[in-house]
Amino acid sequence: MSEPHVLYEIKDNVAVITLNRPEVRNVFSKEMIGLWNGFLEKARDDKEVRVIVLTGNGDTFCSGGDIREMAEGKLRSWEIKNFLWEGVHRIALNLENLDKPVIAAINGAAMGAGMDMALMCDIRMCSDRAVMAESYIHLGLVPGDGGAYFLPRLVGPSKAIELLLTGDPIHPEEALRLGIVNHVVEHGRLMEETLRLAEKIARKPPLAVRMMKRAVRRARTGDLRLHLDYISSQLALLTETEDHLEAAKAFLEKREPVFSGK
Repeated sequence: MSEPHVLYEIKDNVAVITLNRPEVRNVFSKEMIGLWNGFLEKARDDKEVRVIVLTGNGDTFCSGGDIREMAEGKLRSWEIKNFLWEGVHRIALNLENLDKPVIAAINGAAMGAGMDMALMCDIRMCSDRAVMAESYIHLGLVPGDGGAYFLPRLVGPSKAIELLLTGDPIHPEEALRLGIVNHVVEHGRLMEETLRLAEKIARKPPLAVRMMKRAVRRARTGDLRLHLDYISSQLALLTETEDHLEAAKAFLEKREPVFSGK
């Protein structure tokens, strides 16, 4: 019996989602996309999960669409549209609506849609062996999974256009310089360092973490007045939580706080 195309495990308060088609460089399949969406929703609804990590099995993070199927012309226009809208794009929308932090551990090549999927995450940890590329142009395609939306927000429109039109590979140090990734880590320590960061965030007050992420997301689309009105309401609500009172007491008592998420 073959293994599922995505694996899911809980480590303390961290959910780890692992793309699991290493023999084909973690290219998309219907099973993969279905499981991926399901596990995001499972992590969203699990009150014990405070942070989510996404990575790939083997030497590839994700290669996106199956080029062999493209070359054979197996997928027609409406099939592709439905596969994206009803499957892959649901991942983007689930992530947009998910107020728990999501960290991508980019363990290897993230090409085309694979890079798009990394860009959707809140934080990106990158192996020093990884390489990324918005490689759609080499196949006569446009970035179908949000690359043209997410990349300009990280590197600015001019650099994004260059990377999209050339499809040039982006190596770890350049990705760090451009702000595409947060950290570059020695390959063998990638998951250790990613989980260290995830667990550090998971120890913070859960409600404040979630509201912090919402505030940053909302700030991308609203003006300053709306943002200040929103954030003042969130801060006022947080002052009523047990976690805020625990944090304040722990600070005065010079001890580590213990948060319940209430």
